[in-house]
Amino acid sequence: MSQVSDALVRPVQEPKPTTHKGLVYPFGGLEPEAGTAMPVAPGIRWVRLHVPGPLRHVNCWLLDDSDARGDGVAMIDTGMNTEAARDAWKTLWRGDLAGVRVTRIIGTHFHPDHIGLAGWMCDRHAAPLVMPRGEWLTARMLIADAREAVPGEMVAFWRGAGWDDAQLAHAESRGWAGFQRIVTPLPLSFTRIAHDDTLTIGGVEWRVVVGSGHSPEHACLYDPIGKVLIAGDQVLPRISPNVSLGVTEPEADPLGEWFASIARLKQLPDDVLVLPGHGDPFTGLHRRLDAMDREHRERLDELHVFLSEPRRAVDCFGRLFRRAIGPDVLGMATGEALAHLRRLEVEGRAEREIMDGVWWYRAR
Repeated sequence: MSQVSDALVRPVQEPKPTTHKGLVYPFGGLEPEAGTAMPVAPGIRWVRLHVPGPLRHVNCWLLDDSDARGDGVAMIDTGMNTEAARDAWKTLWRGDLAGVRVTRIIGTHFHPDHIGLAGWMCDRHAAPLVMPRGEWLTARMLIADAREAVPGEMVAFWRGAGWDDAQLAHAESRGWAGFQRIVTPLPLSFTRIAHDDTLTIGGVEWRVVVGSGHSPEHACLYDPIGKVLIAGDQVLPRISPNVSLGVTEPEADPLGEWFASIARLKQLPDDVLVLPGHGDPFTGLHRRLDAMDREHRERLDELHVFLSEPRRAVDCFGRLFRRAIGPDVLGMATGEALAHLRRLEVEGRAEREIMDGVWWYRAR
């Protein structure tokens, strides 16, 4: 077992656990300060980085590890490629992580707030990248597809969902290379992980649990001895992860995949410490999984009633979301609305008609 963390653990304020909606937060609102790493379990530390947008932060996890070159840490997720995130890591390597080497970078999934600095970290530490194949390929595809103009297929997809001319013009003005700007180039090689694989990290046997719906092959890591689940975005404590239908695979059923992933995760014990990609560590895995499952099924039922008259995806926002949908979240809201409408189609509870390039959904 690596002894890296023993030298780095500093006295911290004694946590006072809190509860909310049946979940227990063992650290009671304590979180790592900017540029620091906070111990959360033996051999595991928590780094929190700022990200722009409504999520405000992303969690990264450092696990004591060792390889042929000696002791170090395995890094789970890296944050987005922003100056603030890079500065935070540099502060850590001048402070809490001074002299500490990264043995490998493990990406839970391809989203930029999670693997945006993976390439930068791999170069800095001469460390390998470890990810599910579907996530690595998706990231590589999006980085490579850096054309300036928004593709016509994407514009048709947005128009089909009901976007108006002003919304289309705003989206087209932002161009198409946004992903590339917030993700550093990934290495040409990676180490693939898949469901039920085992990763030995610092002498601990972590089981890979893959989910889908939020991303193609989202990797969670489960330690059955220490009872820890590094959940990424597959299980979040206070919000439901975005489940979207996209232009890449418009006939897919991401919400159906999401329900199947919830059922898979419920096979894990309820008493694990969940380390999420956003929000605070918590216990009460099954309660949270049940709540997410119930929330989406209730939305489907409400949407089915709403489709007594033909509706477009944009007409459904008020039935699915409890906030105004502005330009900053229009794409995600559209994808999530389409995922729910597609699920109703798959269940035989809705049908779609295309008129002048716009998709209209009606209950069956």
